[in-house]
Amino acid sequence: METGTYISLAAYFVLMLAIGLYAWRKSTSDSEGYLLGGRNLHPAVAALSAGASDMSGWLLLGLPGALYAAGLVEAWIGIGLFIGAWINWIVVAPRLRKQTEDLGNALTIPQFLANRFPDKAVALRVTAAIIIVAFFAVYTAAGLVGGGKLFETSFAGLFGGLGLSDYMIGIWITAGVVLAYTMVGGFLAVSLTDFVQGCIMVVALVLMPVVILMGGTDLNAAARAAEAAGNANYLSLFGGLTLVGFLSTVAWGLGYFGQPHIIVRFMAVRSVEAVTTARRIGMSWMGLALIGAVGVAIAGRAFAEQNGIVVEDPETIFIILAGTLFHPLITGFLLAALLAAIMSTISSQLLVASSSLTEDFYRLFLRKDASERETVNVGRFCVLLVALLAIAIARDPDAQVLGLVSNAWAGFGAAFGPLIILSLTWDKMTGAGAVAGLVTGAAVVAGWIALGWNAEFMGGAGLYEIIPGFVAAWIAIWVVSGVTGKTVASA
Repeated sequence: METGTYISLAAYFVLMLAIGLYAWRKSTSDSEGYLLGGRNLHPAVAALSAGASDMSGWLLLGLPGALYAAGLVEAWIGIGLFIGAWINWIVVAPRLRKQTEDLGNALTIPQFLANRFPDKAVALRVTAAIIIVAFFAVYTAAGLVGGGKLFETSFAGLFGGLGLSDYMIGIWITAGVVLAYTMVGGFLAVSLTDFVQGCIMVVALVLMPVVILMGGTDLNAAARAAEAAGNANYLSLFGGLTLVGFLSTVAWGLGYFGQPHIIVRFMAVRSVEAVTTARRIGMSWMGLALIGAVGVAIAGRAFAEQNGIVVEDPETIFIILAGTLFHPLITGFLLAALLAAIMSTISSQLLVASSSLTEDFYRLFLRKDASERETVNVGRFCVLLVALLAIAIARDPDAQVLGLVSNAWAGFGAAFGPLIILSLTWDKMTGAGAVAGLVTGAAVVAGWIALGWNAEFMGGAGLYEIIPGFVAAWIAIWVVSGVTGKTVASA
């Protein structure tokens, strides 16, 4: 790799660390500043922060890889996500912004649930925090796998003298930079870096397919190669699509309502009125990013086929194209975009997991009278703790980014999705119903994965685990709330 690429990447790392230092000076003196940026995010920052923390490495690795291998039918994942995100901004965002502040100025999702259902406060905070930390360890690991693959593909042999594989070096460098600005600058650092990273990501995703097509690449080359490999419907949205396959892809949109690292942005917008502006900005960004990801995959396969490029791992197509098509300085920028996608999500997840450990364990059970400075420092330590756990999970270089993300996405979506929606919109919901929904959603997802039904179901293709988990959690909340509500009323 050439000097220009290293210069671009170094500039990106310096910028992220500088933002962390700025945020440290601005708003880390108390818990509300460290965990929510003082509830004063500009709509544009909140919008792109929510989008960038959502669209992790899977947007530049996992989704293009799936589209590269299977064809346009995988675009239904993006369509489902777009619809789910739009509904999330409409239904959840304004209500969560208002209610979290009205109900005891809650700083975390578990805290909000505890304030909403005080009779089950401890059970909800502990159960929610356990689920958040467990699934975020896996989710963060997915991001680190992306960082490892980037360094393994782009910097092969560069770090050979350190006694570690290029893959593990990539994981440690990615984690190290994220830890530096997250531990120092807290939520504001994460949100501001997300904003910058979101801008970089969307420019890269739009730029790459445009350059490929302007170079005269014939998209039909991708279709011909796929047909030769047995897939005659490569450029069809509906070719070979089954009902189960359609439901499993579109159902990704259900996950939005329960992603703590996304919906926490709603809590930090400067006002309820600003949510509308943030929604418009965020959905415009997301539409461009998803179209760009589809373009990278389809145009990338056509380019690879026409130029005899062997792509052993479809999830690395973005990295291969970045190194093949562009000047080293631009290559560095594009690789920085991939790191941006990875790091924006990791930092958000680490901070949310840390906030749960700090507010819902440390302050709840160990030090109820902890000072603000002590709480912030404990939060920084918890960021490091969760990161180390994620690094341990990500050690397998054969792990698939999209697979890890899909499992964690389903776990959060099923456990928290129905719970968040109903707690904000249904006044007859009870604390017992909330606990039942939380536990049922997480348990059904874990059981579905353990039984392998997400890979093969009733003799056919697997059914995505978020569907049974989401439905089961919704029913559990409705039934248990009905029973316990009547019991309270009769008493």
